[in-house]
Amino acid sequence: MNLEYLTVGVISNTHGLRGEVRVFPRTDFPEERFSPGSVLWLRKEGQSPFKKLVVRAARPHKQFWLVLFEGFSSISEVEPWKGMELCVPVSERIPLPEGSYYIDQLIGLKVYSSDGTYVGELVDVLTPGANDVYVVRGPLQRKDVLLPAIRDCILDVNLAAGKMTVELLPGLLDEDVEVRQPGGKE
Repeated sequence: MNLEYLTVGVISNTHGLRGEVRVFPRTDFPEERFSPGSVLWLRKEGQSPFKKLVVRAARPHKQFWLVLFEGFSSISEVEPWKGMELCVPVSERIPLPEGSYYIDQLIGLKVYSSDGTYVGELVDVLTPGANDVYVVRGPLQRKDVLLPAIRDCILDVNLAAGKMTVELLPGLLDEDVEVRQPGGKE
């Protein structure tokens, strides 16, 4: 299997003696990913999956999910899984509504202002609360440009072209930075 996989949870610990594990979800869809009958793959971080698991039962517990897998009924069987990831093939990614994107789809996009100025490359997405914040590293200023993921700022996302067009709202750039005009060096 040489498919790309997405991590949907990380096993933080065992729970009880009957094979249940405590999973920190890394998905916006834990109800679907950890529902009975769901197939997940176990892997060590950065490695290929090595064990297919089928969810027998799951329930939310604080910020975690407690998950029990078919065929595993004791703590000794699941204890070696601590710190391992639960993943699914990219082909099983849950579709998002139009205008919504997965973080890994946004990382690496080239970001341009509405007047054509190259702002930089999107290197990270922060999720502080009310809205996401896109971290863009480029030639406009020494510090990263932090762009709120709101309609007034993010004008267009074109995944096929690898490009994002933004409106540089007042206050987003350091005051002493002069915005380069289109055609300038990147």
